[in-house]
Amino acid sequence: MTDFGNKDYAVAAVKGAILSTVEQPQIVDISHKIAPYNPTEAAYVLKNAYKTFPKGSIHIIGVESEKTPENQHLAMYFDGHYFIGADNGIFAMIKGDLKSDKMVSINIHDKMPTSFPVLEAFVWVAAHISRKGTLEVVGKPVEHIKEIKELRPVINPQGDQILGAVIYVDNYGNVITNITRKIFNEVGKSRAFTIFARNVKFRKVFETYSDAIDFSIPKEKRDEDGKKIALFNDANHLELAIYKSNTQTVGGAQSLFGLEYRESITVKFE
Repeated sequence: MTDFGNKDYAVAAVKGAILSTVEQPQIVDISHKIAPYNPTEAAYVLKNAYKTFPKGSIHIIGVESEKTPENQHLAMYFDGHYFIGADNGIFAMIKGDLKSDKMVSINIHDKMPTSFPVLEAFVWVAAHISRKGTLEVVGKPVEHIKEIKELRPVINPQGDQILGAVIYVDNYGNVITNITRKIFNEVGKSRAFTIFARNVKFRKVFETYSDAIDFSIPKEKRDEDGKKIALFNDANHLELAIYKSNTQTVGGAQSLFGLEYRESITVKFE
């Protein structure tokens, strides 16, 4: 997964390097359209994708990957998977409050050029792991890593309000917030609520998009196209959507509600 896009040679070069150094690899693209330098978006996508891959999979994360004094390179073994990338908050979100089985700060950079770390260092580490190599060989154990604080919603002292934010906009223009079903239920305690998103309000959360449509009404009379919906998506995050949205024609929640990345979303309980 990278923020390289598909126009340039970077993705192909990384795949070529993997093919040249790993015996019979199976390469799967998660996404190369992560917004540039956006670890929050990358973490959301990867956290919800990696679990469906077989145990032992190696995930190379090419997002904000340049090594700096404040951005070390990490390799982590967690939940039966290996992750290689930069310490920019992605690793903290992947593992959440759980402890990783093993995590090291990669220290092999003096053995190779590092102007293109994903191609050079990350692929080298991935090849090492694929040959049953241990993480201790490529780095030193590390305990403290960066957290993406904006991914944690804030609950007011009175316990009747959650202040969240938009962390991702999907292909349909639907906006995903950092408010999870778990937090919503723990704070809400089955109370009535209102979700505030700019000038738009929601007072019901659906389980699926189609649950918002009354199929007992003839199609020509339904309140269907353009209907606003709040629901918990398959990642159990609160999502604000437009039924059958299309960013190329009618628009999506992002454009119609005026909601951008990091926009505030508030849930007020009664």
